[in-house]
Amino acid sequence: MNRRSFLARSACALGALASHRLLAESPTPLPISIKFTRALGHIPAGFTGLGYEISSVAVPGLLSASNHHYVQMVRTLGSHGVIRIGGNTSDYSSFQPGSKLVSLPKATVVNTESLRELGRFLDATGWHLIWGLNLGSGTEQRAVREAQAVTAAAGDKLLAFEIGNEPDLFVHEGHRPAGYNYDQYLREYRRYKAAIRAQLPNAPFAGPDVARGTDWVTRFAQDEGHDLKLLTHHYYRGGARNPRSSLDELLAPDPHLGRMLDAMRAASTKSGIPYRICETNSFSGGGKPGVSDTFGSALWTLDYMFTLAAHGASGLNLETGVNQLDFVSPYSPIMDDQRGHYSAAPDYYGMLAFAPAAGGELLGTECDAAGLNATVYAVRQTDGKLLVTIINKDRGRSAEAHIDAGKRFSRGTAMRLSGPSPESRNGTTLGGSSLDASGMWHATKTEPVHLKGGEPSILVPAASAAILTLEQ
Repeated sequence: MNRRSFLARSACALGALASHRLLAESPTPLPISIKFTRALGHIPAGFTGLGYEISSVAVPGLLSASNHHYVQMVRTLGSHGVIRIGGNTSDYSSFQPGSKLVSLPKATVVNTESLRELGRFLDATGWHLIWGLNLGSGTEQRAVREAQAVTAAAGDKLLAFEIGNEPDLFVHEGHRPAGYNYDQYLREYRRYKAAIRAQLPNAPFAGPDVARGTDWVTRFAQDEGHDLKLLTHHYYRGGARNPRSSLDELLAPDPHLGRMLDAMRAASTKSGIPYRICETNSFSGGGKPGVSDTFGSALWTLDYMFTLAAHGASGLNLETGVNQLDFVSPYSPIMDDQRGHYSAAPDYYGMLAFAPAAGGELLGTECDAAGLNATVYAVRQTDGKLLVTIINKDRGRSAEAHIDAGKRFSRGTAMRLSGPSPESRNGTTLGGSSLDASGMWHATKTEPVHLKGGEPSILVPAASAAILTLEQ
Protein backbone atom coordinates (compact mmCIF):
# COMPACT_ATOMS: atom_id res chain seq x y z
CA MET A 1 0.00 0.00 0.00
CA ASN A 2 1.37 3.41 -0.93
CA ARG A 3 1.87 5.39 2.27
CA ARG A 4 1.88 8.72 0.48
CA SER A 5 -1.46 10.39 0.97
CA PHE A 6 -2.83 13.41 -0.81
CA LEU A 7 -5.34 15.34 1.27
CA ALA A 8 -6.80 17.83 -1.18
CA ARG A 9 -8.30 20.10 1.44
CA SER A 10 -5.68 20.51 4.08
CA ALA A 11 -2.29 18.99 4.27
CA CYS A 12 -0.80 15.90 5.74
CA ALA A 13 -2.72 12.68 6.05
CA LEU A 14 -3.35 11.49 9.58
CA GLY A 15 -1.44 8.42 10.67
CA ALA A 16 -2.48 5.97 13.34
CA LEU A 17 -1.95 6.82 16.99
CA ALA A 18 1.37 5.69 18.38
CA SER A 19 1.76 3.52 21.44
CA HIS A 20 1.56 5.14 24.86
CA ARG A 21 5.21 4.24 25.41
CA LEU A 22 7.77 6.90 24.62
CA LEU A 23 9.90 5.18 22.05
CA ALA A 24 13.64 5.64 22.10
CA GLU A 25 14.21 5.86 18.37
CA SER A 26 15.31 8.28 15.69
CA PRO A 27 12.83 10.95 14.57
CA THR A 28 10.41 9.87 11.87
CA PRO A 29 11.07 11.68 8.57
CA LEU A 30 8.15 13.89 7.55
CA PRO A 31 8.63 15.11 3.97
CA ILE A 32 6.24 17.96 3.15
CA SER A 33 5.42 19.46 -0.22
CA ILE A 34 3.57 22.78 -0.35
CA LYS A 35 1.57 23.69 -3.45
CA PHE A 36 1.46 27.44 -3.99
CA THR A 37 -0.67 26.94 -7.09
CA ARG A 38 -3.34 25.01 -5.15
CA ALA A 39 -5.16 27.62 -3.10
CA LEU A 40 -7.80 25.99 -0.92
CA GLY A 41 -9.59 29.11 0.22
CA HIS A 42 -9.44 32.21 2.37
CA ILE A 43 -9.59 31.90 6.16
CA PRO A 44 -11.90 34.68 7.38
CA ALA A 45 -10.44 37.22 9.79
CA GLY A 46 -13.33 36.45 12.16
CA PHE A 47 -12.84 32.68 12.07
CA THR A 48 -12.18 32.40 15.81
CA GLY A 49 -15.10 32.50 18.20
CA LEU A 50 -16.23 31.78 21.74
CA GLY A 51 -19.60 30.34 22.76
CA TYR A 52 -21.56 31.07 25.94
CA GLU A 53 -24.76 29.86 27.50
CA ILE A 54 -27.20 32.75 27.78
CA SER A 55 -26.94 32.34 31.55
CA SER A 56 -23.50 33.98 31.29
CA VAL A 57 -25.16 37.23 30.18
CA ALA A 58 -27.03 37.23 33.49
CA VAL A 59 -23.78 37.10 35.50
CA PRO A 60 -23.09 40.71 36.56
CA GLY A 61 -19.71 42.02 35.43
CA LEU A 62 -18.67 39.00 33.33
CA LEU A 63 -19.29 39.97 29.69
CA SER A 64 -18.65 43.59 30.53
CA ALA A 65 -16.42 46.30 29.08
CA SER A 66 -15.27 47.00 32.64
CA ASN A 67 -13.99 43.44 33.00
CA HIS A 68 -10.64 44.56 31.58
CA HIS A 69 -8.72 41.31 32.04
CA TYR A 70 -11.44 39.29 30.34
CA VAL A 71 -11.74 41.80 27.50
CA GLN A 72 -7.99 41.60 26.92
CA MET A 73 -8.00 37.80 26.91
CA VAL A 74 -10.61 37.87 24.15
CA ARG A 75 -8.73 40.52 22.19
CA THR A 76 -5.50 38.54 22.50
CA LEU A 77 -7.16 35.79 20.44
CA GLY A 78 -7.72 38.27 17.63
CA SER A 79 -9.00 41.72 16.80
CA HIS A 80 -11.88 40.07 14.92
CA GLY A 81 -14.04 37.25 16.18
CA VAL A 82 -17.55 36.11 17.01
CA ILE A 83 -19.30 35.71 20.35
CA ARG A 84 -22.20 33.28 20.25
CA ILE A 85 -24.83 33.46 23.00
CA GLY A 86 -27.17 30.48 23.10
CA GLY A 87 -26.88 26.91 24.30
CA ASN A 88 -29.49 24.77 26.01
CA THR A 89 -30.24 27.52 28.53
CA SER A 90 -31.47 29.84 25.76
CA ASP A 91 -34.57 27.69 25.24
CA TYR A 92 -35.49 28.14 28.91
CA SER A 93 -34.60 31.81 29.20
CA SER A 94 -36.55 35.05 29.07
CA PHE A 95 -35.91 38.73 28.44
CA GLN A 96 -37.57 40.89 31.08
CA PRO A 97 -36.58 44.55 30.58
CA GLY A 98 -36.55 45.81 34.17
CA SER A 99 -36.36 42.59 36.14
CA LYS A 100 -33.60 41.26 38.36
CA LEU A 101 -31.00 39.10 36.62
CA VAL A 102 -31.28 35.37 37.18
CA SER A 103 -28.53 32.97 36.03
CA LEU A 104 -29.95 29.47 36.30
CA PRO A 105 -29.88 26.63 33.76
CA LYS A 106 -33.65 26.49 33.25
CA ALA A 107 -34.74 29.90 34.52
CA THR A 108 -32.31 32.52 33.20
CA VAL A 109 -33.55 36.10 33.05
CA VAL A 110 -31.67 38.82 31.16
CA ASN A 111 -32.69 42.46 31.24
CA THR A 112 -32.12 45.62 29.25
CA GLU A 113 -29.02 46.69 31.15
CA SER A 114 -27.35 43.27 30.82
CA LEU A 115 -27.83 43.45 27.05
CA ARG A 116 -26.45 46.99 26.94
CA GLU A 117 -23.43 45.79 28.92
CA LEU A 118 -22.96 42.98 26.42
CA GLY A 119 -23.05 45.57 23.64
CA ARG A 120 -20.31 47.55 25.35
CA PHE A 121 -18.31 44.33 25.73
CA LEU A 122 -18.59 43.74 21.98
CA ASP A 123 -17.41 47.28 21.31
CA ALA A 124 -14.46 46.79 23.66
CA THR A 125 -13.38 43.51 22.04
CA GLY A 126 -14.30 44.39 18.45
CA TRP A 127 -16.05 41.01 18.10
CA HIS A 128 -19.48 40.33 16.57
CA LEU A 129 -22.52 38.54 17.99
CA ILE A 130 -24.71 35.56 17.19
CA TRP A 131 -27.71 35.56 19.54
CA GLY A 132 -30.00 32.57 20.14
CA LEU A 133 -33.73 33.21 20.66
CA ASN A 134 -35.98 30.96 22.74
CA LEU A 135 -37.96 28.65 20.48
CA GLY A 136 -38.15 25.76 22.92
CA SER A 137 -40.37 27.38 25.56
CA GLY A 138 -40.84 30.91 24.24
CA THR A 139 -43.35 32.73 22.10
CA GLU A 140 -43.13 34.84 18.96
CA GLN A 141 -44.09 37.99 20.85
CA ARG A 142 -41.37 37.47 23.46
CA ALA A 143 -38.82 36.74 20.72
CA VAL A 144 -39.72 40.02 19.00
CA ARG A 145 -39.17 42.05 22.18
CA GLU A 146 -35.88 40.27 22.84
CA ALA A 147 -34.68 40.72 19.26
CA GLN A 148 -35.45 44.43 19.44
CA ALA A 149 -33.48 44.81 22.68
CA VAL A 150 -30.51 42.80 21.36
CA THR A 151 -30.47 44.81 18.13
CA ALA A 152 -30.48 48.07 20.04
CA ALA A 153 -27.67 46.89 22.32
CA ALA A 154 -25.41 45.22 19.75
CA GLY A 155 -25.83 47.67 16.88
CA ASP A 156 -23.54 46.93 13.97
CA LYS A 157 -21.91 44.10 15.95
CA LEU A 158 -24.97 41.89 15.46
CA LEU A 159 -24.10 39.14 13.00
CA ALA A 160 -27.26 37.00 13.19
CA PHE A 161 -30.12 35.63 15.25
CA GLU A 162 -30.63 31.90 15.66
CA ILE A 163 -34.13 30.64 16.44
CA GLY A 164 -33.91 27.67 18.79
CA ASN A 165 -30.92 25.71 20.03
CA GLU A 166 -30.52 22.16 18.66
CA PRO A 167 -34.12 21.83 17.45
CA ASP A 168 -33.33 18.35 16.16
CA LEU A 169 -33.11 17.33 19.85
CA PHE A 170 -36.29 19.14 20.98
CA VAL A 171 -38.03 15.83 21.65
CA HIS A 172 -35.14 14.60 23.79
CA GLU A 173 -35.03 17.92 25.65
CA GLY A 174 -38.79 17.83 26.31
CA HIS A 175 -39.60 20.92 24.28
CA ARG A 176 -41.74 19.04 21.73
CA PRO A 177 -43.70 15.79 21.61
CA ALA A 178 -42.48 12.66 19.87
CA GLY A 179 -42.53 12.92 16.11
CA TYR A 180 -41.37 16.53 15.94
CA ASN A 181 -39.48 16.89 12.68
CA TYR A 182 -37.75 19.29 10.32
CA ASP A 183 -40.95 20.38 8.55
CA GLN A 184 -42.52 21.40 11.86
CA TYR A 185 -39.37 23.25 12.85
CA LEU A 186 -39.31 25.12 9.54
CA ARG A 187 -42.90 26.30 10.00
CA GLU A 188 -42.11 27.55 13.51
CA TYR A 189 -38.89 29.20 12.35
CA ARG A 190 -40.73 31.05 9.59
CA ARG A 191 -43.43 32.28 11.96
CA TYR A 192 -40.81 33.64 14.35
CA LYS A 193 -38.83 35.20 11.51
CA ALA A 194 -41.91 36.87 10.03
CA ALA A 195 -42.91 38.32 13.40
CA ILE A 196 -39.42 39.69 14.00
CA ARG A 197 -39.08 41.06 10.46
CA ALA A 198 -42.39 42.91 10.87
CA GLN A 199 -40.64 45.03 13.53
CA LEU A 200 -37.00 44.68 12.39
CA PRO A 201 -37.04 44.51 8.57
CA ASN A 202 -33.27 44.04 8.34
CA ALA A 203 -32.90 41.43 11.06
CA PRO A 204 -30.23 38.85 10.01
CA PHE A 205 -30.73 35.14 10.63
CA ALA A 206 -28.66 31.95 10.88
CA GLY A 207 -29.64 28.32 11.35
CA PRO A 208 -30.74 25.62 11.80
CA ASP A 209 -28.28 25.27 14.69
CA VAL A 210 -28.56 21.50 14.89
CA ALA A 211 -26.70 19.05 17.11
CA ARG A 212 -26.67 16.02 14.81
CA GLY A 213 -29.17 16.54 12.00
CA THR A 214 -26.85 17.44 9.15
CA ASP A 215 -29.69 16.59 6.77
CA TRP A 216 -31.64 19.43 8.40
CA VAL A 217 -28.86 21.79 7.31
CA THR A 218 -29.05 20.56 3.71
CA ARG A 219 -32.81 21.07 3.61
CA PHE A 220 -32.61 24.40 5.46
CA ALA A 221 -30.06 25.68 2.94
CA GLN A 222 -32.49 24.82 0.14
CA ASP A 223 -35.52 26.32 1.92
CA GLU A 224 -33.97 29.41 3.53
CA GLY A 225 -30.63 29.89 1.81
CA HIS A 226 -31.86 32.99 0.00
CA ASP A 227 -32.39 34.74 3.34
CA LEU A 228 -29.56 33.64 5.64
CA LYS A 229 -26.28 34.99 6.93
CA LEU A 230 -24.96 31.60 8.06
CA LEU A 231 -25.69 27.89 8.09
CA THR A 232 -24.95 26.58 11.60
CA HIS A 233 -24.20 23.20 13.13
CA HIS A 234 -22.77 21.89 16.41
CA TYR A 235 -20.00 19.33 16.94
CA TYR A 236 -18.43 17.48 19.86
CA ARG A 237 -15.91 14.66 19.59
CA GLY A 238 -17.94 12.60 22.03
CA GLY A 239 -19.73 12.74 25.37
CA ALA A 240 -18.09 13.43 28.71
CA ARG A 241 -19.82 10.47 30.38
CA ASN A 242 -18.77 7.98 27.74
CA PRO A 243 -15.91 5.80 29.07
CA ARG A 244 -14.38 5.84 25.57
CA SER A 245 -13.97 9.62 25.79
CA SER A 246 -10.24 9.60 26.42
CA LEU A 247 -7.19 11.53 25.34
CA ASP A 248 -6.44 8.78 22.84
CA GLU A 249 -9.88 9.26 21.28
CA LEU A 250 -9.53 13.04 21.25
CA LEU A 251 -6.20 12.91 19.45
CA ALA A 252 -7.30 10.25 16.98
CA PRO A 253 -8.99 11.18 13.68
CA ASP A 254 -12.79 11.28 13.73
CA PRO A 255 -14.18 9.88 10.45
CA HIS A 256 -17.64 11.23 11.29
CA LEU A 257 -16.30 14.79 11.33
CA GLY A 258 -15.03 14.63 7.77
CA ARG A 259 -18.35 13.34 6.47
CA MET A 260 -20.26 16.03 8.33
CA LEU A 261 -18.00 18.80 7.06
CA ASP A 262 -18.20 17.52 3.49
CA ALA A 263 -22.01 17.71 3.70
CA MET A 264 -21.85 21.17 5.25
CA ARG A 265 -19.53 22.44 2.55
CA ALA A 266 -21.76 20.98 -0.16
CA ALA A 267 -24.82 22.73 1.29
CA SER A 268 -22.85 25.95 1.67
CA THR A 269 -21.50 25.85 -1.87
CA LYS A 270 -24.88 25.09 -3.41
CA SER A 271 -26.69 27.83 -1.48
CA GLY A 272 -23.87 30.38 -1.53
CA ILE A 273 -24.20 30.78 2.26
CA PRO A 274 -21.13 30.34 4.51
CA TYR A 275 -21.33 27.81 7.32
CA ARG A 276 -20.07 27.94 10.89
CA ILE A 277 -19.69 25.35 13.63
CA CYS A 278 -21.22 27.69 16.16
CA GLU A 279 -21.17 25.43 19.23
CA THR A 280 -18.29 23.03 19.69
CA ASN A 281 -15.57 21.67 21.93
CA SER A 282 -14.02 18.36 22.89
CA PHE A 283 -16.68 16.37 24.78
CA SER A 284 -20.28 17.45 25.34
CA GLY A 285 -21.58 17.84 28.86
CA GLY A 286 -18.90 20.35 29.76
CA GLY A 287 -15.89 18.26 28.83
CA LYS A 288 -14.06 15.47 30.60
CA PRO A 289 -11.69 16.40 33.46
CA GLY A 290 -8.22 15.05 32.87
CA VAL A 291 -8.75 15.13 29.11
CA SER A 292 -10.51 18.32 28.02
CA ASP A 293 -8.33 20.47 30.30
CA THR A 294 -4.95 19.02 29.33
CA PHE A 295 -2.21 20.01 26.92
CA GLY A 296 -3.48 17.31 24.57
CA SER A 297 -6.61 19.42 24.10
CA ALA A 298 -4.45 22.33 22.92
CA LEU A 299 -3.06 20.16 20.11
CA TRP A 300 -6.56 18.95 19.28
CA THR A 301 -7.92 22.50 19.21
CA LEU A 302 -5.21 23.75 16.86
CA ASP A 303 -5.64 20.81 14.50
CA TYR A 304 -9.45 21.01 14.67
CA MET A 305 -9.49 24.69 13.74
CA PHE A 306 -7.33 24.03 10.69
CA THR A 307 -9.49 21.02 9.79
CA LEU A 308 -12.56 23.25 9.72
CA ALA A 309 -10.74 25.87 7.67
CA ALA A 310 -9.59 23.19 5.23
CA HIS A 311 -13.21 22.12 4.77
CA GLY A 312 -14.32 25.64 3.96
CA ALA A 313 -15.92 26.61 7.28
CA SER A 314 -16.21 30.32 8.01
CA GLY A 315 -15.38 29.76 11.66
CA LEU A 316 -16.22 28.12 14.97
CA ASN A 317 -17.31 29.02 18.48
CA LEU A 318 -15.56 27.07 21.23
CA GLU A 319 -17.77 26.79 24.30
CA THR A 320 -16.41 28.37 27.46
CA GLY A 321 -17.53 29.29 30.95
CA VAL A 322 -20.60 28.12 32.87
CA ASN A 323 -22.45 25.38 31.02
CA GLN A 324 -26.06 24.18 30.92
CA LEU A 325 -25.38 22.08 34.04
CA ASP A 326 -24.38 25.22 35.99
CA PHE A 327 -20.67 24.61 36.45
CA VAL A 328 -17.61 25.97 34.66
CA SER A 329 -16.74 23.48 31.95
CA PRO A 330 -13.35 21.72 32.09
CA TYR A 331 -13.04 22.38 28.34
CA SER A 332 -13.27 26.17 28.78
CA PRO A 333 -10.51 28.06 26.94
CA ILE A 334 -10.95 30.84 29.51
CA MET A 335 -11.17 29.39 33.00
CA ASP A 336 -13.21 31.30 35.55
CA ASP A 337 -13.06 30.72 39.31
CA GLN A 338 -16.34 32.70 39.58
CA ARG A 339 -14.64 35.13 41.93
CA GLY A 340 -13.34 37.49 39.27
CA HIS A 341 -10.15 35.60 38.36
CA TYR A 342 -9.55 34.30 34.85
CA SER A 343 -6.82 32.17 33.33
CA ALA A 344 -5.91 30.65 29.99
CA ALA A 345 -6.50 26.89 29.79
CA PRO A 346 -4.45 24.70 27.42
CA ASP A 347 -6.97 24.90 24.58
CA TYR A 348 -6.78 28.71 24.74
CA TYR A 349 -3.17 28.35 23.56
CA GLY A 350 -4.35 26.12 20.73
CA MET A 351 -6.64 28.94 19.62
CA LEU A 352 -3.81 31.43 20.05
CA ALA A 353 -1.50 29.31 17.89
CA PHE A 354 -4.10 29.41 15.12
CA ALA A 355 -4.49 33.19 15.28
CA PRO A 356 -1.67 34.07 12.78
CA ALA A 357 -3.51 32.06 10.09
CA ALA A 358 -6.70 34.14 10.28
CA GLY A 359 -7.07 36.32 7.21
CA GLY A 360 -4.64 34.22 5.18
CA GLU A 361 -5.02 31.86 2.24
CA LEU A 362 -4.84 28.14 2.93
CA LEU A 363 -2.63 26.23 0.50
CA GLY A 364 -2.62 22.61 -0.53
CA THR A 365 0.07 20.34 0.87
CA GLU A 366 1.17 16.76 0.45
CA CYS A 367 3.19 14.68 2.85
CA ASP A 368 4.10 11.15 3.81
CA ALA A 369 3.07 10.75 7.44
CA ALA A 370 4.61 7.25 7.60
CA GLY A 371 2.11 6.16 10.26
CA LEU A 372 2.80 9.25 12.37
CA ASN A 373 -0.22 11.01 13.89
CA ALA A 374 0.79 14.36 12.43
CA THR A 375 -0.80 17.07 10.30
CA VAL A 376 0.64 20.00 8.39
CA TYR A 377 -1.06 23.18 7.19
CA ALA A 378 0.32 26.01 5.05
CA VAL A 379 -1.07 29.54 4.87
CA ARG A 380 0.01 32.40 2.65
CA GLN A 381 -0.30 35.49 4.82
CA THR A 382 -1.40 38.87 3.52
CA ASP A 383 2.20 40.15 3.64
CA GLY A 384 3.36 37.28 1.42
CA LYS A 385 5.05 35.27 4.15
CA LEU A 386 4.42 31.54 4.37
CA LEU A 387 3.07 30.19 7.64
CA VAL A 388 3.58 26.44 8.12
CA THR A 389 2.00 24.76 11.14
CA ILE A 390 3.18 21.23 11.98
CA ILE A 391 1.13 19.43 14.64
CA ASN A 392 2.61 16.21 16.00
CA LYS A 393 -0.16 14.55 18.02
CA ASP A 394 1.82 11.33 18.19
CA ARG A 395 2.57 10.62 21.83
CA GLY A 396 5.55 8.38 21.10
CA ARG A 397 7.53 9.65 18.10
CA SER A 398 9.13 12.91 17.12
CA ALA A 399 9.06 14.14 13.52
CA GLU A 400 11.88 15.48 11.37
CA ALA A 401 10.03 17.74 8.95
CA HIS A 402 11.56 18.70 5.61
CA ILE A 403 9.66 21.26 3.55
CA ASP A 404 9.73 21.55 -0.22
CA ALA A 405 7.71 24.56 -1.35
CA GLY A 406 9.13 24.81 -4.86
CA LYS A 407 10.72 28.05 -3.69
CA ARG A 408 13.84 28.94 -1.80
CA PHE A 409 13.59 30.83 1.45
CA SER A 410 16.12 33.32 2.77
CA ARG A 411 15.10 33.15 6.39
CA GLY A 412 12.64 31.53 8.74
CA THR A 413 11.68 31.57 12.39
CA ALA A 414 9.71 29.09 14.49
CA MET A 415 7.79 29.17 17.73
CA ARG A 416 6.53 26.12 19.53
CA LEU A 417 3.31 25.09 21.23
CA SER A 418 4.44 22.87 24.07
CA GLY A 419 3.58 21.45 27.47
CA PRO A 420 5.18 19.15 30.03
CA SER A 421 3.17 16.17 28.73
CA PRO A 422 -0.09 15.52 26.87
CA GLU A 423 -1.79 14.94 30.24
CA SER A 424 -0.50 18.15 31.85
CA ARG A 425 -3.10 20.65 32.99
CA ASN A 426 -0.54 23.38 33.63
CA GLY A 427 2.59 24.62 31.94
CA THR A 428 1.32 25.13 28.39
CA THR A 429 3.27 27.77 26.51
CA LEU A 430 3.33 29.26 23.04
CA GLY A 431 6.59 30.79 21.91
CA GLY A 432 7.98 30.12 25.37
CA SER A 433 5.36 32.34 27.02
CA SER A 434 2.03 32.24 28.75
CA LEU A 435 -0.40 35.12 29.15
CA ASP A 436 0.69 37.89 31.49
CA ALA A 437 -1.36 39.27 34.37
CA SER A 438 -3.25 41.64 32.07
CA GLY A 439 -4.26 38.93 29.60
CA MET A 440 -1.71 39.83 26.94
CA TRP A 441 0.77 37.50 25.25
CA HIS A 442 4.09 38.00 23.50
CA ALA A 443 6.43 35.28 22.27
CA THR A 444 9.68 35.32 24.21
CA LYS A 445 11.31 32.34 22.58
CA THR A 446 11.63 31.85 18.85
CA GLU A 447 14.32 30.03 16.96
CA PRO A 448 15.82 30.25 13.50
CA VAL A 449 14.66 27.58 11.05
CA HIS A 450 17.44 25.51 9.54
CA LEU A 451 17.67 26.17 5.80
CA LYS A 452 19.62 23.88 3.53
CA GLY A 453 19.72 25.22 0.03
CA GLY A 454 16.77 27.41 0.92
CA GLU A 455 14.65 24.45 2.04
CA PRO A 456 13.48 24.46 5.68
CA SER A 457 13.67 21.58 8.13
CA ILE A 458 12.75 21.32 11.79
CA LEU A 459 12.43 18.73 14.53
CA VAL A 460 8.96 18.53 16.08
CA PRO A 461 9.01 16.43 19.28
CA ALA A 462 6.22 14.05 20.17
CA ALA A 463 3.06 15.77 21.42
CA SER A 464 3.95 19.29 20.33
CA ALA A 465 3.48 21.72 17.48
CA ALA A 466 5.73 24.13 15.62
CA ILE A 467 4.61 27.25 13.77
CA LEU A 468 7.09 28.38 11.12
CA THR A 469 7.16 31.77 9.41
CA LEU A 470 9.16 31.64 6.17
CA GLU A 471 10.31 34.50 3.96
CA GLN A 472 11.82 34.42 0.49
